[in-house]
Amino acid sequence: MSPYIVDPWAWQESWDRQQEAFMPDREHRFTAMLDTVDAVLDGRPPRLLDLAGGTGTISLRTLARFPGAEVTLLDLDPALLAIAGASLADRATIVTANLDTPEWRSALPHREYDAVLTATALHWLPADRLSQLYAELRDVLRPGGVFVNADHMPDDTLPELTKRLLDRARDRRNARYAAGSVLSWSDWWERAGADPVLAPLVAQRRTIYPTGHSPEWNPPASWHLAALTTAGFTEVGTVWRGGPDAAVAAVR
Repeated sequence: MSPYIVDPWAWQESWDRQQEAFMPDREHRFTAMLDTVDAVLDGRPPRLLDLAGGTGTISLRTLARFPGAEVTLLDLDPALLAIAGASLADRATIVTANLDTPEWRSALPHREYDAVLTATALHWLPADRLSQLYAELRDVLRPGGVFVNADHMPDDTLPELTKRLLDRARDRRNARYAAGSVLSWSDWWERAGADPVLAPLVAQRRTIYPTGHSPEWNPPASWHLAALTTAGFTEVGTVWRGGPDAAVAAVR
């Protein structure tokens, strides 16, 4: 059972605003991801895995669009999982597992899913582990099921323009931080660490991620498409792009 959080929706809103400072088009990518799921369902509710789901952002939007969806949220972060659990209650199955090893699949309540979605999370994994994970994800999808990963995936044919886009976005974000209109990543975690319910979970999180996370690794979309092809998916491609970010999809 999740710890009692006085107002999980306030934390959801705070998380959304903090994330939108990095990704102003965040909701657009979620819509594109759910459109992709809808395309493989034949009109029935999905069984969906929200991989590295954090506070439940994707799960909540999935349930809003597909009220009959059967959702599993998987993550390792105890603080974010507490917010997810308090927000989703009995509308989703929440499991704790570490994607660093193949054993994460043993925590799943189902053998096959219609869709696996993940956003802005797998860039913490090194190349060899992410390649292996892609093959593991193919095996948890039903035939015809779809995997979508939305993340920082620059177009390698536009290196200078991408750099300018990133510089511009950073300057605008820093201006918003300076004006106090949104919280930065570190400020958000400082607030969470001061909350009486979340504080011990934030402390536990620091033991899991003593250096925060491993260094971010953001290869171009072409790397992901090649890795997904090698993993054995029948179709791979890009279903959304916004500047240096993209969502790649793969069909089993």
